[in-house]
Amino acid sequence: MEELNMITDMVKQEMDAALKHLDHAFQKIRAGRASTTMVQDVMVEYYGTMTPLNQVANVSVPDAMTISIQPWDRTAINPIEKAIINSNLGFAPSNNGDSIILNVPPLTEERRRDLAKQAKAEAEQTKVTVRNARQDGMKELKKLEGISEDLIKNAENEIQELTDSYVKLCDENLKIKEADIMKV
Repeated sequence: MEELNMITDMVKQEMDAALKHLDHAFQKIRAGRASTTMVQDVMVEYYGTMTPLNQVANVSVPDAMTISIQPWDRTAINPIEKAIINSNLGFAPSNNGDSIILNVPPLTEERRRDLAKQAKAEAEQTKVTVRNARQDGMKELKKLEGISEDLIKNAENEIQELTDSYVKLCDENLKIKEADIMKV
């Protein structure tokens, strides 16, 4: 009995992780408004070490179309600017000597469709991960010995219900993100 619970818990944890990954991926897909998450993965060469941007500068969003980056050390301003250009985010940083300003251009209709496609691909990948977790759980259940078929059948049903609910959550999150992307 305990083994059954361990297997369903393992499956649930894998599905939770997949959904968290989807949320993280959706945060990176910009929806026309400036956000600090757009630059969170930028790595800056700071004194010979690759360092996350938020560890060498204060990143803020003064308005819906601007990201402001205020380095804590003025000598880091050029490496930060270089890192942003090399990160292929599509921003042209403007450096005023004290800080870097990134203007987030409004999205074109074509770019919005591309981003919606990207969001859909992320959601599909998450569904695949969820289904793989189900498959792993089902394989583990088949390996068990000395447990009644009824209990195993119940565990299989529980795993299937988990899978259905997580796939539904993926679809709901995708709908929300697509609406956000397509909103002008």
